[in-house]
Amino acid sequence: MKKPLLHFNAKGIYCQQADVYLDPWKPVKKAIITHGHADHSRWGHLQYITHHTNVPIIKHRLGDIQVAGVNWGETFMVNGVKFSLHPAGHIIGSSQVRVEYKGEVWVFTGDYKLEDDGIATPYEPVKCHSFITECTFGLPAFKWQPQKEVFQEINQWWQENREEGNTSVLFAYSLGKAQRLLKNIDASIGEIYTHAAIENMNDVVRNIASLPQTKRITKDTKKEEIKGNLVLAPPSAHGSPWIRKMVPYVTASASGWMTFRGARRRRAIDKGFVLSDHCDWSSLLSAIKATGAEKIICTHGYTDIFSRFLNEQGFDARTEQTQFEEETAEELKSGASKLERL
Repeated sequence: MKKPLLHFNAKGIYCQQADVYLDPWKPVKKAIITHGHADHSRWGHLQYITHHTNVPIIKHRLGDIQVAGVNWGETFMVNGVKFSLHPAGHIIGSSQVRVEYKGEVWVFTGDYKLEDDGIATPYEPVKCHSFITECTFGLPAFKWQPQKEVFQEINQWWQENREEGNTSVLFAYSLGKAQRLLKNIDASIGEIYTHAAIENMNDVVRNIASLPQTKRITKDTKKEEIKGNLVLAPPSAHGSPWIRKMVPYVTASASGWMTFRGARRRRAIDKGFVLSDHCDWSSLLSAIKATGAEKIICTHGYTDIFSRFLNEQGFDARTEQTQFEEETAEELKSGASKLERL
């Protein structure tokens, strides 16, 4: 039986005709990488192809690799197969991959979102016959409010904490969410301090996009300097000795998982802001309809629920297992109990 143009195997999403993988999770000869997050860009491939703004990001994370950068919409041929990258809007440098062979078109989204966050190149729908989509937040319970309103809430939280003499510690992933926060919060409220993991990534991103001034927290940074200001830190810093320097502090997390109150309680977070770099339920449906695709493959997230709904709507939808869900596995498991109550 003839294999489809893109199929899933033990190493990743494979185009046999071109002998090319998309975001493979095991070492391969040639890999097209959608974005810089660790579950999508892994070490060990012989050759990497990605959007040119993602090149410095994955080189920072992976070290000395052989990588080629391409522009949006720039086509490149591999053994008769036409590839091109298109904006995914997930984080800076994130792409969708369009694959065409003998008139058949597939699109792999990687991770994506539809709302323009002011730092990632905004998502663009790409027409195709088959669409491989993530569905991290593929439940009707996930419905994002406009980010302008979320940032107003964050600014108010920081301002109130400052007036009460507390430091505001906001947890966010070092690549993507941290820079989105920096791009959109009101930096006039006070100073912004950063954990080294975030500041190291900021140093890379500043060569691609403008960000407000930040101050790296070092062993020489005094507690008095930080008091009343904003600190951006990765989630791994919570509960570590590093955070003791922030006392007195109030914590918050910016994540789509903050939709579930239980996620905030498990993380021992004082405040949760629902802000995601992925699509919510309605955005997933809008994106799928805009492609015109009839065949939908659902990966990493609430795949079974989402694909079942699509089939009820007349799509030819199925699921595939990937290794893109390390960061979400715990939340998906805990969300199942929430789902039972919806």
